[in-house]
Amino acid sequence: MLSRTSLMTLEEYAKRRPSFRTEVMEHKKVRKVHLGEHVTLLFEDALTVQYQVQEMLRIERIFEEEAIEDELHAYLPLVPDGSNWKATLLIEYPDEAERKVALSKLIDLEDRVWVRVPGFKKVFPHADEDLDRENGEKTSSVHFLRFELTDDMKKSLLHGSTLSIGVDHPNYMVEIEEVPESLRDSLTSDLSAI
Repeated sequence: MLSRTSLMTLEEYAKRRPSFRTEVMEHKKVRKVHLGEHVTLLFEDALTVQYQVQEMLRIERIFEEEAIEDELHAYLPLVPDGSNWKATLLIEYPDEAERKVALSKLIDLEDRVWVRVPGFKKVFPHADEDLDRENGEKTSSVHFLRFELTDDMKKSLLHGSTLSIGVDHPNYMVEIEEVPESLRDSLTSDLSAI
């Protein structure tokens, strides 16, 4: 679990940043899945969140204990707890005009992303629990998702079951029948044994 003692001091981080950044970027490659051309899910864990916290501390030059605890408190909800997966959802359109039109057509997309273990129903996420990221006119290009898994789903995954991921939105339908084994293994490592 990520805690204050897991974090490096600003000085230590300055020395280790290049190698730590390389390690985290390689780790993120395994935990990222593209759902079609315009949607990406990055599954977060203690390492990805530690990197985000360390970067915020570095950028803001935060070294006071209370301020460090505040940063941890802000980011800890992104760390899975052993029975779920947490992901950052990115809706990506490089062209600003195209993005504006797409975001108006993709309202509620964050609620229509799913994961599925064979033999079980699709699991749709709890989205944006920190704050609402859409209005009646458009959705945001960034959302935070939590997928809650049952004990039986976890058992199945821990015993080698495959995993599917997709989006069931009227304006954006995608399904990956079987995610790469490296992603499945990485996500399974987030689950606590039953």
